Amino acid sequence: METSPGTQSPALHVADSHDLIRVHGARENNLKDVNVELPKRRLTVFTGVSGSGKSSLVFDTIAAESQRMINETYSAFVQGFMPTLARPEVDVLDGLTTAIIVDQQRMGADPRSTVGTATDVHAMLRILFSRLGRPHIGSSQAFSFNVASISGAGAVTIERGGEKVKERRSFSITGGMCPRCEGRGTASDIDLDQLFDDSRSLAEGAITVPGYKADGWMVRYYSESGFLDPDKPIREYTKKERHDFLYHEPVKMKFRGINSTYEGLVPRVQKSMLSKDREAMQPHIRAFVDRAVTFTTCPDCDGTRLSEAARSSKIKGISIADACAMQISDLAGWVRDLDESSVAPLLSGLQNTLDSFVEIGLGYLSLDRASGTLSGGEAQRTKMIRHLGSSLTDVTYVFDEPTIGLHPHDIQRMNNLLLRLRDKGNTVLVVEHKPEAIAIADHVVDLGPRAGAEGGEVMFEGTVEGLRACGTLTGRHLDDRASLKPAVRKPSGTLEVRGADSHNLQDVDVDIPLGVLCVVTGVAGSGKSSLIHGSVAGRDGVVAVDQTPIRGSRRSNPATYTGLLEPIRKAFAKANGVKPALFSANSEGACPNCNGAGVIYTDLAMMAGVATTCEVCEGKRFEASVLEYHFGGRDISEVLAMSVTEAEEFFGSGEARTPAAHRILDRLADVGLGYLSLGQPLTTLSGGERQRLKLATRMGEKGGVYILDEPTTGLHLADVEQLLGLLDRLVESGKSVIVIEHHQAVMAHADWIIDLGPGAGHDGGRIVFEGTPADLVAARSTLTAEHLADYVTP
Repeated sequence: METSPGTQSPALHVADSHDLIRVHGARENNLKDVNVELPKRRLTVFTGVSGSGKSSLVFDTIAAESQRMINETYSAFVQGFMPTLARPEVDVLDGLTTAIIVDQQRMGADPRSTVGTATDVHAMLRILFSRLGRPHIGSSQAFSFNVASISGAGAVTIERGGEKVKERRSFSITGGMCPRCEGRGTASDIDLDQLFDDSRSLAEGAITVPGYKADGWMVRYYSESGFLDPDKPIREYTKKERHDFLYHEPVKMKFRGINSTYEGLVPRVQKSMLSKDREAMQPHIRAFVDRAVTFTTCPDCDGTRLSEAARSSKIKGISIADACAMQISDLAGWVRDLDESSVAPLLSGLQNTLDSFVEIGLGYLSLDRASGTLSGGEAQRTKMIRHLGSSLTDVTYVFDEPTIGLHPHDIQRMNNLLLRLRDKGNTVLVVEHKPEAIAIADHVVDLGPRAGAEGGEVMFEGTVEGLRACGTLTGRHLDDRASLKPAVRKPSGTLEVRGADSHNLQDVDVDIPLGVLCVVTGVAGSGKSSLIHGSVAGRDGVVAVDQTPIRGSRRSNPATYTGLLEPIRKAFAKANGVKPALFSANSEGACPNCNGAGVIYTDLAMMAGVATTCEVCEGKRFEASVLEYHFGGRDISEVLAMSVTEAEEFFGSGEARTPAAHRILDRLADVGLGYLSLGQPLTTLSGGERQRLKLATRMGEKGGVYILDEPTTGLHLADVEQLLGLLDRLVESGKSVIVIEHHQAVMAHADWIIDLGPGAGHDGGRIVFEGTPADLVAARSTLTAEHLADYVTP
């Protein structure tokens, strides 16, 4: 095409002028009329202390509105099956693009969910084995541990030519589920002595399973069934009565006029408790299950979850069970060597996905790893995999601390992946605390100045260099470097670990010093958690604070979660001569109009539900008569509205002095949560705040050894210093502290370091260094040593 020499380049097309995401007047959670303009097709990092409003701006405002607007493009019928999202509290949101959220939410805790099923790799492997496996045993269902083999036959009535004709039909489905363990990989043996006390009768509370109270409907279900004598001690049951009580098969019955099903106690407990993932259970249920149930590897399938037929079909001597047990980096090599033109597209897709695992630093996992056992960082990186090879552009990717759980050695690799997504023409929004990740940003938004009610304002917006030069909390701490301690504490004893071989550990022997701060480090997948949680956590006197997220509904708050409400209720009850239950918004003291929720929820079907403040209690959650009772001059709603710092002072002295409450408040202040209000719903807390709330709660447990698994997760640079002070106070009070950690400031502060490696998966699982941080830096013999030496000040 020719152009005349005098032709000028055309003016900017109007479609090219939309190069900003504009947010004006954002007020979600603690945001205070925030205004920001974010450049598209650039990498923007959001910084600020934990609880400053980063997630409220990025996830609850920008990403939430993008998803809501996409949902609105579907028909009302389809929207009825989708989660309903309310419009965020914001005046203007302009320039949004499709948002893909990659957050830290744990992948399903269902015991049937594995890394393979969660990422669709297992589905591709099943198709591969159904086509190439020898002997051929059936379709891809025959290799699925979630599909049982069933068959049946019978007469069916069909209408043909105006006449009804009976025909005999039979069917069969060949599934890959192991019939013994039903696809779970573990078989369970129940200790009957933990289910009941045989010296008592049902009426006397013989059943000792949590939730089975003598006067509760669960026990009446047995005592009024007609099968059993409720006043007869269990040890006097006949053989038939004992069978009916424990193992009776399900049978239809009428219970108090309601159609119901009666079944024995053992199958009922198995269905209600043992079918759930252990980590998803409430603490008292988990304690019961740990006492009553012994989980062993299924003897029939050897833990593979698959039937004998599924394990017998092989490709080049490898069964699907063998493939799933391989380290993913090894499996990628095996798939690459398969040269079968008949399944070429399938092999190509499978190869790309497996290579993405290796590229993102998860090559040490295996496909049969239960997805509920992945850490928050591993879960987030697993979710990233499906986006790495995507051809989509002009998409907004939203990440929540993608460097969590990463060794400094791996952070550069993660940075490269984020930059790759940006360079394809996407907008990348990242909530992050690590200086190495902040350094690659094109644009930085710093929120603060503090957390909670003291946060929610934009303190700085601009480049990384501008952030360094400004006087905000993040700017001042961005170039912080820890120095090695001039002297380290001497251990008071040792904790011996001998022959540790769980997961990838290679017969590890190590002496963990007691009475000091010991840091266990190494690249992701090197075996740190396997060593400490597998060989130390279960011992007497050991309190382990792992990474499992705390769960809580909108009725849960810091006061209920930490047990703080109990001494407060008792103090109110004693002072006023009434029942403690009156001072619980979930019990007798609840406002009858809103049932103690403080708000009235109106369901609008496929439209977002509406929550309005209760007109009767005005959001205070309690009945008016309860608020007439005072303690120390305050009613219960005023106490729950206090911050931890205020409450610490209130319950620490004077007429309201309550030592039991003050001890819990001290621990909350110790972990840096002094700004939280006691009645703030757990659903509004950030990830870092939840982590510290859990830490404060577990610190109240009696024990001589504390294990902390990456306590810097979600912590701002300025908060790490406070955490180190807390660890020092624990050690000085006579405790032994073992920390699994990647943060160099924590390593530098340690008295003793145990470094695992040298790599991940089968390339790790060995002790590569034991000694003081100074010796580690001087030796520079491991990856950790190199990064720690670069970090500490000379």
